[in-house]
Amino acid sequence: MYRTKTCGELRLADVGKEVTLAGWVQRIRKMGSLNFVDLRDRYGITQLVADDNGPVEVLDALKGLGREFVIQAVGTVTERQSKNAKIPTGDIEIKLSCITVLNQSLTPPFTIEDESDGGEDLRARYRYLDLRRNPLKNALMLRHRIAHEVRNYLDAQDFLEIETPYLIKSTPEGARDFVVPSRMNPGQFYALPQSPQQQKQLLMVAGYDRYFQIVRCFRDEDLRADRQPEFTQIDCEMSFVEQEDVLNVFEGMMRTVFKNVLNVEIANPIPRMRWYDAMDNYGSDKPDIRFGMTIHDLTEAAKGKGFSVLDGAEYIGCISVPGCADYTRKQTDELTEFVKRPQVGAKGLIYIKLNADGSVKSSIDKFYSPEDLKKIAEVAEAKTGDLILIMSGDNKRKVQNMLGTLRIEMGNRLGLRNPKEFAPLWVVDFPLLEWDDETNRFYAMHHPFTAPKPEHMEMFYSDKKEDLEAVCANAYDFVLNGTELGGGSIRIHNADVQKRMFEVLGISPEEADYKFGFMINAFKYGAPPHGGLAFGFDRVCALFGGSDSIRDYIAFPKNNTGRDVMIDAPSLIDQVQMDELCIKSVLPESDKK
Repeated sequence: MYRTKTCGELRLADVGKEVTLAGWVQRIRKMGSLNFVDLRDRYGITQLVADDNGPVEVLDALKGLGREFVIQAVGTVTERQSKNAKIPTGDIEIKLSCITVLNQSLTPPFTIEDESDGGEDLRARYRYLDLRRNPLKNALMLRHRIAHEVRNYLDAQDFLEIETPYLIKSTPEGARDFVVPSRMNPGQFYALPQSPQQQKQLLMVAGYDRYFQIVRCFRDEDLRADRQPEFTQIDCEMSFVEQEDVLNVFEGMMRTVFKNVLNVEIANPIPRMRWYDAMDNYGSDKPDIRFGMTIHDLTEAAKGKGFSVLDGAEYIGCISVPGCADYTRKQTDELTEFVKRPQVGAKGLIYIKLNADGSVKSSIDKFYSPEDLKKIAEVAEAKTGDLILIMSGDNKRKVQNMLGTLRIEMGNRLGLRNPKEFAPLWVVDFPLLEWDDETNRFYAMHHPFTAPKPEHMEMFYSDKKEDLEAVCANAYDFVLNGTELGGGSIRIHNADVQKRMFEVLGISPEEADYKFGFMINAFKYGAPPHGGLAFGFDRVCALFGGSDSIRDYIAFPKNNTGRDVMIDAPSLIDQVQMDELCIKSVLPESDKK
């Protein structure tokens, strides 16, 4: 037996016991005649001690130890003279009688400490060492605990955990598929699932009325801090439900997970907000409602004063920033430069200051009298001491989106986004379709299996573009603190309605039959009304852990170019494999250099 106890469980009550521990050497130090070793495993750290008069074999073994050596230690639990209140085992230590080196270690390329001296790239190359650090260990333990709570809750709600295949048919609509060549079927390819959407709907047709899966999904898309080419979803589907049934079940799940993992009570019920209201008031379909500073429409109030920038705009909007009328010219210039960044896309920024002395100062004083500016301030619901920030343009949604980005920036600057405060929200009544001028066609805002709202079914069958743009989806997103954690919809379960959706999306009957014929046929065999949703499990874990990045909550993540730098993947395969798979690689000219 390599160990009888872990390095995190011994306490004063264990004094006098002989124990065997095993783990990694965290640090070694000598104080006078005493030799100390901090031994670490997943459960904690225990101090080992031997004095210079102890067993010779122990002292000889200590002389040869290095950081991260794997050792077995045998000894007696004693009370520490100098206690360490920072660790649970800080009241005791092990008086060594034997040390066995189980494996030596090279000197690690960075320190295995909570605050490491290794940069992100270096630690990624040695991820197996980075995972020994407490921050990552705690992140993965949090991930495990959340998964455990989710499974327990859904099991109690009569959901069945059913696995769906990883090798499916490629039906890209939006993000790109990862494809897998088939050796047994030359020239043909599987795809890795972007989600189990079609399979879980087929499970509803099969009669498994409550399904869930914590499942790996794959998308070949550009990456950000909250994106990975492979990611995990809490994937769920239910039969014989309407929208409120789904929302109620998964509100309960999120309340349970928050309570049992973080001991936090969240809103009950969780508020609902229509997509149109979210865009009009927050400039985002995933609004952070922990603070106000909502968008106000100034289109009518600000026009007609001879200022061409505003007079010629289709839409003028603003946010009122509380208590910031004392912003300096340098600070307002910084905000102007911020909104001009490509990720925001504005041409400029107008400000109005409602000074404490009752005066009004603005960057458009030349065109607007103090009375004009005060009228604008009334529409903006601004008060004395506030700073009004105005943007305009020829596209309402684009301007609102820019204002929404500025709102989040001001929330960050003013400390209004407390990571320990949680404000969940359901965003509902999304548009079913999005028109794209470049391709001159509609796209599904969510996916082509989302049902229209029942009351909009007549417009869904209209030939008029404006009617189709007005159709709302029977869809919903779960938003928390400005992050979309999950989304779903009531699905189409009727073959004729599904055919109409493909028609509206410009998918020919032949293409629809080739890509989705099995779904349409399944709907002809008694498909029940059904709906569901999927939560981004990695995002849930990161948000619970107070992080903006999901990478620390994934054991072996990819970097921001989609590479695993530890194993150097993706990589080339040899010609024998290429020939066996009947594939040929043709590099772009830019990659041949």
